[in-house]
Amino acid sequence: MGGWLNGSEICRAEANSPFDTFEHKQVILVPRGEGFWDATTCHNPLIKKVEDRYYLFFMGNSNGKTNTKRIGLATSKSLDGDWTRPEQPLLLPGEEGSWDDHCTTNPAFVKGNDGKYWLFYKSWNTEEYVTQKGAVRGNRKYGLAKADFPEGPYRKVSENPVIDFSSLPDNAQLEDAFVWKQHGKFHMVARDMGFYNHEYGLHLTTKDGIRWTKPEIAYLEMKHYISEPAPPRHLNRFGRLERPMILMGKDRKEPQFLFGATQGGISGTSTAFVFEILKS
Repeated sequence: MGGWLNGSEICRAEANSPFDTFEHKQVILVPRGEGFWDATTCHNPLIKKVEDRYYLFFMGNSNGKTNTKRIGLATSKSLDGDWTRPEQPLLLPGEEGSWDDHCTTNPAFVKGNDGKYWLFYKSWNTEEYVTQKGAVRGNRKYGLAKADFPEGPYRKVSENPVIDFSSLPDNAQLEDAFVWKQHGKFHMVARDMGFYNHEYGLHLTTKDGIRWTKPEIAYLEMKHYISEPAPPRHLNRFGRLERPMILMGKDRKEPQFLFGATQGGISGTSTAFVFEILKS
């Protein structure tokens, strides 16, 4: 699982529908090597289409560690490419000592109700990360930056961080946020990191991108939906659905599918899963 920090590539796969098997088509982005901001990994892809152009937000780093994680943006008029690759990151961390001085990562993108483009990002504080003990160090929070155009430049809002669980016990936090607009509100689905437990998904809503509701449970642990044999000893995150993303229905008004990745499944160490969302 260490490959996400050092060695990931971003690829494209296609299927006729979410119910069918996806087939690999091409590699889109690869680490560029020494001297580049995305030298050692290309990870966390999020793709959106705005008018006639595709915007591929992603995370790269330059040293195989978390402290150089940066959000970047590649663009193309076709899913087949060619992709215009960024020479510089799209969003940088805050100044030393700030809540977001460690990195920028896990991009979530949506057009806001103020006409601007909103980019939500995960970060945390370096000193807290270094000094805090336990399995999950630091405290992941979410910030918001806005731009007049999808390609930026993005400016962070003064209200940051807009999602902060650090006042709660047990170092509660969240990550892997995906944001969409539905019925006049903005919705977020994210991976729980201790609000309920580390295997659930969270669902939050907002009207302004700043003030978010208390999280509800979005989805349960994987064993609630599928049956698998006992995990190998080296897979200590087996059955935890990460990086959740929503595919809207054809009318673009209601979520229809939940995509995610987990240890286990066909690929063992990392497998993509697609769930159809059924109304209760």
